[in-house]
Amino acid sequence: MLFKARSAAVYGIDAHIIDVEVDFGAQVEKEIFATVGLPDAAVRESRDRVRSAIKNSGFDIPPTRITINLAPADLKKEGSGFDLPIAIGILGAYGALAIQSDALADFVLVGELGLDGSLRAVQGMLPIAIAARNAKIKNLVIPAANAREAAVVEGVNVYPVRSLLEVRELLNSTKQGSLFIQPLTVDSASLLNEAAEYHSDFRDVRGQHVAKRALEVAAAGGHNILMIGPPGSGKTMLAKRLPSILTPLRFEEALETTKIHSVAGVLDTEQGLVTHRPFRSPHHTISDAGLIGGGMIPRPGEVSLAHNGLLFLDELPEFPRNVLEVLRQPLEDGTVTIARAAMSLSFPARFMLAAAMNPCPCGYFNDPSRDCSCTPPMIQRYVSKVSGPLLDRIDIHIEVPAVQYKELRSGTASEGSAEIRARVLAARERQHDRFLQYASSPELALRGRTGAKPFTFANAQMTTQQIRTFCELSTDAERLLERAMQQQGLSARAHDRILKVARTIADLEAAQSIAVKHIAEAIQYRTLDRSYWS
Repeated sequence: MLFKARSAAVYGIDAHIIDVEVDFGAQVEKEIFATVGLPDAAVRESRDRVRSAIKNSGFDIPPTRITINLAPADLKKEGSGFDLPIAIGILGAYGALAIQSDALADFVLVGELGLDGSLRAVQGMLPIAIAARNAKIKNLVIPAANAREAAVVEGVNVYPVRSLLEVRELLNSTKQGSLFIQPLTVDSASLLNEAAEYHSDFRDVRGQHVAKRALEVAAAGGHNILMIGPPGSGKTMLAKRLPSILTPLRFEEALETTKIHSVAGVLDTEQGLVTHRPFRSPHHTISDAGLIGGGMIPRPGEVSLAHNGLLFLDELPEFPRNVLEVLRQPLEDGTVTIARAAMSLSFPARFMLAAAMNPCPCGYFNDPSRDCSCTPPMIQRYVSKVSGPLLDRIDIHIEVPAVQYKELRSGTASEGSAEIRARVLAARERQHDRFLQYASSPELALRGRTGAKPFTFANAQMTTQQIRTFCELSTDAERLLERAMQQQGLSARAHDRILKVARTIADLEAAQSIAVKHIAEAIQYRTLDRSYWS
């Protein structure tokens, strides 16, 4: 007898609906269990888990030849989520269900079975829920631990179950016209509207007014930033407080970020939705595959886990050079493409980069209070670990000097994150209105460019055409920028980034045009390019 159920397989951050076909033949002395359709090791091993789960749930299946086909057969199937549909297919084929397989056409079943018949959580449930909705499949039967994650997707009934017996009762109840388990609902809008609480606040930072101003500019425009200073000057402390002044996640951003975290298996199942911008801080011993992503079937790396958030690289020169160089593509394109012989997958990786480094191996080059013990060749080797092309992709370079004693002991309260965030939000609103008007402009429509690019949300994402449109300079500002380019030997990419930062500084002041003072401040954020070590 043939019985069909439906499940899903995850590729990258997207899922595809899979048909699970179960057929059994004549009774034999020893059970033969064959799984076809490009299953991986975890899927092939499911026969032992499924057999024990069925037996320990009170069902007696005679030894027969069982064939499991996972269609379409040309797609690789991986993971333990096929346990549940295979078990249901076997029960249905042997007549242990009160319904026929046609009744399961509107159900997607996903879950890992324990030997006692209990259901365990699997990775990638949010993409599976989205795939079910897109395929117009109304019902999703999944482990209770994954339920909140899937329930944020509207248009799908999510039924949380805890055992194989519960699934059987749920499916049998469809014959009576009403399911005995109510679908779980989650108000995703209320999750995002909850007041964001941060344990770290800029009010804790003493001194470092220039650095805090630079971080405000970076947050307002989505700019990458590099902090250079001696040990103990507060670089890491500042970076950890940067998320507290970033804009809140929009629902579309939260959904896309949650998909990545779900596939990677790092999602908080109790929350179900990523409600704060991610903050990822990998150790400098990370490999290039760990940073960018990889594996036989590619998985997201740290740059994708930081999507729509912040990636902080502390002790930047300590990272292997080959690891740093692979950052170029995601910093420029906002995506990571991982090619394998059998497939090529792209992961989103649009993040803010915050990096910190010492000026030399000992950390005290140019420090007025400590002597540097490094020789010029040592400093040069240390600095050259960070290539010029990578530095060009970082919009803001600032020096973070050691904090003076008087500032440390000062009783004057510092400005808090709430005040800074208010200015950042106002600047982002001005940028959003500007880019929205640009996207709907008749001139752009005449050139056939409307919808050709993803919508720009921040100044750091501006295209060359947008820079020309929104970053016009006066004669004095042009002269100042030209002189800086010639004296500092800046590249064309650095030129564009100066204009982007200047546009953000003007937005923080609610200025319509870029003034000389805005260009001057933006140039100051590039003085650490190479001249800092000369």
